[in-house]
Amino acid sequence: MPRPCRQTPGGLVYHVLNRANARRPIFETRGDYLAFEQILADAQRRTGMRLLAWCLMPNHWHLLLWPVGDGELSHFVGLATLTHVQRWHAYHGTAGSGHLYQGRFKSFLVQDDAHLLNVCRYVEANALRAGLVARAEDWRWGSLSRLMQQGRDALVADAWPLPRPADWLELVNEPIASTTLNAIRRCATRGSPYGGETWVNGIVNELGLQSTLRARGRPRLKKVPDTF
Repeated sequence: MPRPCRQTPGGLVYHVLNRANARRPIFETRGDYLAFEQILADAQRRTGMRLLAWCLMPNHWHLLLWPVGDGELSHFVGLATLTHVQRWHAYHGTAGSGHLYQGRFKSFLVQDDAHLLNVCRYVEANALRAGLVARAEDWRWGSLSRLMQQGRDALVADAWPLPRPADWLELVNEPIASTTLNAIRRCATRGSPYGGETWVNGIVNELGLQSTLRARGRPRLKKVPDTF
């Protein structure tokens, strides 16, 4: 099945994900993480991108982005990943040795209501679900830790399009319902919008994303009964 056309209109929220080629580590030291945070901060300043949440993991990363203008998402992510690839290979002396990332970034649209809060929880609790920390805010390389520390780091989160719940810390540390978790992961795999049925149908029709609602791969063959 052909990949859906990458449309990135402004004013909408996107979950963005990319993984290292062969799932090998791309962040192994504190310096690796800090360097990528600086790259994101520089790209943020150059493009005006609003960064709502993020989590950097050893072999992949999650970003929740809210671009202002059309095409800004692709510009921001392209700028950040290209810079990262060039600097990573230069530092490790591996230029020309192959791809750092497994492919182009994955993204899906998120409705800016309770569905956005679900995705924010999903992103900020990533290290907790992976068993890397006992509490989500203990993972230094995510937006929740930055929120708790109130530090002066290069990378800071922008204001959300809806209020953050007062008990946000407790919510992020609670397990996400399996139905919600599976729905988010399905959207990440297919690139399909995540939201209420009416909103999803509207955005799919507006942007021509019908193919993202179908499972990728070859359709199953119908079983033909034996005939004699």
